[in-house]
Amino acid sequence: MAGEEQVFAEHRGLLFGVAYRMLGSVADAEDTVQDAWLRWSAHSAEPVANPKAYLVRVVTRLALNRLRDTAARRETYVGPWLPEPLLPAGDPTGDAAASVELAESVSTAMLVVLETLSPLERAVFVLHEVFGFDYREIAAMVERSEPAVRQLAHRAREHVQARRPRFEPDPEVRRRVTEEFLAAAFGGDLRRLLELLAPDVTMWTDGGGKAKAARRPIHGADKVARFTIGIAHGEVPEMGLQFLDVGGGPAVLVTSAGEPYAFVSLAVVDGRIAAAWVVNNPDKLTALQR
Repeated sequence: MAGEEQVFAEHRGLLFGVAYRMLGSVADAEDTVQDAWLRWSAHSAEPVANPKAYLVRVVTRLALNRLRDTAARRETYVGPWLPEPLLPAGDPTGDAAASVELAESVSTAMLVVLETLSPLERAVFVLHEVFGFDYREIAAMVERSEPAVRQLAHRAREHVQARRPRFEPDPEVRRRVTEEFLAAAFGGDLRRLLELLAPDVTMWTDGGGKAKAARRPIHGADKVARFTIGIAHGEVPEMGLQFLDVGGGPAVLVTSAGEPYAFVSLAVVDGRIAAAWVVNNPDKLTALQR
């Protein structure tokens, strides 16, 4: 059993990474990895030729089942549903850590795009584009033929490329725009906010019915600016700000008395904010606690 525990521990980061990118939820990903451990610890004493592929196959199938089960819950969710934020440092993923795709794939913007794929498309995209598994391996994992997997991959890749948000390449510009956005929001500077926001900007806010948030996406610079100022002027005891860079996109963790209060992720394009995602559902901020 000690050997099995060691093998599983070696791949736990990878398994969590696959599950999180498929599910967009830290809690669901952790539950999926735990279920995979129970299956691994109970498997036949006969040795597994490729433990990594075996375990990823188990996690993929468990995540696919969970995705289908959660679809109904998402339909009754209060307001927009956004993925649960996760800082990259909390997601060790072994050999794939050098992949640029790996870092981008935990950004809120990218996870929102992945939400628009079918469960199978999402699984194939994550396994191939993010973690580098070949089509033959993925075919065994999702129980489809290799040609079918190639078709799923092509469709998913086209879908993601068409919807993948662009980011300002200069990190200094991203940081400056983020800082100025926050300063204008908390300073009640409507004029400056309007200068920083793209005319067709959209903001999504996820309070899950447990925190103040808009029930629908907010479109247009004027509406986004006024809503942002209204939210920023709420009482946040002992407020703190932590600047982050998650998957190439600037983000800010707002804290209250040292505890996570809201996670704000921005898409900065050509020096202006093209999209904003705000997660302040307290249930989705637990993974950000240090």
